[in-house]
Amino acid sequence: MSDEILKEEKEEGNQNFIHDFIDEDIKEGGRFASMKVHTRFPPEPNGYLHIGHAKAICIDFGTALKYNGICNLRMDDTNPTKEDVEYVDAIKEDINWLGFSWDDRFYYASSYFQNMYDYAVELIQKGLAYVCELNPDEVRACRGDLKTPATSKYRDRPIEESLDLFARMKAGEFPDGKMTLRAKIDLASGNFNMRDPVIYRINRITHHRTGDTWCIYPMYDFAHPIEDALEGITHSLCSLEFEDHRPLYEWVINNISVPSKPRQIEFARLGINHTVMSKRKLRALVEENYVSGWDDPRMPTLCGLRRRGYTPISIRNFCERIGVSKVNSTVEYSFLEHCLREDLNESAQRVMTVLRPLKLIITNYPENKIEEFEAENNPNRPEDGSRTITFSRELFVEEDDFTETPIKGYFRLFPGNEVRLKSTYIVRCTGCKKDENGKVLEVYAEYDPETRGGNTPDGRKVKGTIHWADAKTAIDCEVRLYDNLFTVSDPDSGERNFLDYLSLDSLVTLKNCKTENFFVKENAGKSYQFMRQGYFCLDSKDSKSGAIVFNRSVSLKDSFKK
Repeated sequence: MSDEILKEEKEEGNQNFIHDFIDEDIKEGGRFASMKVHTRFPPEPNGYLHIGHAKAICIDFGTALKYNGICNLRMDDTNPTKEDVEYVDAIKEDINWLGFSWDDRFYYASSYFQNMYDYAVELIQKGLAYVCELNPDEVRACRGDLKTPATSKYRDRPIEESLDLFARMKAGEFPDGKMTLRAKIDLASGNFNMRDPVIYRINRITHHRTGDTWCIYPMYDFAHPIEDALEGITHSLCSLEFEDHRPLYEWVINNISVPSKPRQIEFARLGINHTVMSKRKLRALVEENYVSGWDDPRMPTLCGLRRRGYTPISIRNFCERIGVSKVNSTVEYSFLEHCLREDLNESAQRVMTVLRPLKLIITNYPENKIEEFEAENNPNRPEDGSRTITFSRELFVEEDDFTETPIKGYFRLFPGNEVRLKSTYIVRCTGCKKDENGKVLEVYAEYDPETRGGNTPDGRKVKGTIHWADAKTAIDCEVRLYDNLFTVSDPDSGERNFLDYLSLDSLVTLKNCKTENFFVKENAGKSYQFMRQGYFCLDSKDSKSGAIVFNRSVSLKDSFKK
């Protein structure tokens, strides 16, 4: 999404056309007058949820909240090929983490398999469905085009014969692919979804809930409206690719004896640059070991974003601010980062961590002396109080905070220059020690005891302030710096093989970093601002006492053009 689009949507108040439709439906005389707004989120349990699903979750659950209605969580497990209970549990966890609840309204599409079968029989009895024996290749060959109707020699099969064959399909008498049940609608329709679509197929795969009870399974376009109607859904909110399927959705609920008639409304899916959001492609990244798992912090999955340090508030704000549209667009990943920075700037505790440590020795500071200083935890939240940091003769600073030959505008450590050591003293660099190859091993400086707290009683100007870590008390940690997983903004477009554009620099691991000694197990997943570095969180999987791992959530610099 371009900056101009974001600006326009902001100026328009992020108008939500879905809510306009619902307002019309619930007003006096409307389609759902005096009824409670009832939505649902129906993920397929064949993978982990990603940031695109977060938009749908916020729309489905958020719409229900806006109208004081209710929202169901329903697993769309009509296709057992790649479904797994692992994904069901992960989906629940992700939705709860985002801050939404379905209370006791948790359902499975598979719970309605008998209902769906009965409704299919009803269509056959009404002459609105028939058993077809064309194989997939024959169906494609008989599909026709915009000028030529589709054909099927089985379309006029007698009702009793189709009823008998459908019952025998259910009983397992025929091999996979031998027969299908097709809705009898309009073979000449300009909408090919209405050209007698398949609504049942034979598929001998063990289902994760129903086992081998069923060997025939309903197609999504048939199952979905039935599920919505049986649950009393008023508004079935779904992504834009289902717009052409809406006539079939309405045909199904209008031709069977379901207890209610939901309304389907479509919205544009979320696209973000520098990533892919196809479950098939995300699964390939995991199964082919390009990433460490579904929760790899480079993945756009919600569990990956959570592990990286994204907060529920930042993701909800992101989804709200990009708005709801009927036009597909691509949002800049930098805007998602911008939303995270906004949240963490207000909530994250400040910490001094040195990523590429270089020893700094304060030569005129007593060798055995240790001082304590108070440092603010977060200047934006005085209620968070302060923490105690220690200061001694030997410290660690960043490698790039020292140079022997400064360029113009460099205000950090170089021989003869003064800098503030954050929250403590002003020091003057006096030189360094190097090895035989010219590598700097240690930097030397002298402190001014009159500048405790970084003050300058004499009013002299010191332009540079740097962070540091006390060598006596600092603890070692590993820091993982994450960047875009792909080198191009659109790895998923056209004929591209997205795997050809994986970035070799998407993860940089730094060992032996130095940080304040504050680690406790309960802090896993908590966010911190490493001063001058960015926002980081303790890795929820790999961190433990004695082996601390931080993930960079986002840099301090905001590249999003406001």
